[in-house]
Amino acid sequence: MLKNRIFNLLIPALLLCLLLPVLFSGCNSGQAAKTGDTVQVDYTLFLSDGTEYETSVGGQPLEFVIGEGRLLELFEGAVIGLEPGQTRTVDIAAEDAYGEHREDLIFTLSREQLEEGFDPKVGDTVYSQDESGYTWTMVVVAVSETDITVDANSPLAGEDLTFEITLIKII
Repeated sequence: MLKNRIFNLLIPALLLCLLLPVLFSGCNSGQAAKTGDTVQVDYTLFLSDGTEYETSVGGQPLEFVIGEGRLLELFEGAVIGLEPGQTRTVDIAAEDAYGEHREDLIFTLSREQLEEGFDPKVGDTVYSQDESGYTWTMVVVAVSETDITVDANSPLAGEDLTFEITLIKII
């Protein structure tokens, strides 16, 4: 009788030990991000002088697939191995980020090349599409009566960057 009672208590306890890991295996707790995972992160981007350039904290988290190549390679790589709630800081040199500022990406365009009625001002963003279909984003840096000068460099060209990245969740 005592043997049956112990057996009846032991079986549910053993089943519980075996089933708990299975029941919770779908949870992300203790799971580290890896290549191919879709993740959501919060990030803050700092320039080399410590200035905060942009952040997603308090707004919409950034969602992406690790290894898909939509973001800077070193940014994506910094997320690998993080578990939800963990934060990592990564420094990315200009050449590994948006490259050095290039003088050959500064162009002067005749006003005749512009759409009729377009009156650009310094600081305006203009777009142009090349023969291959690539859209160039350029900032107007100078304006005269006959032409405008635009800069097609990324605003972050020549900048060493520091990202503070927090993994929110693995989807």
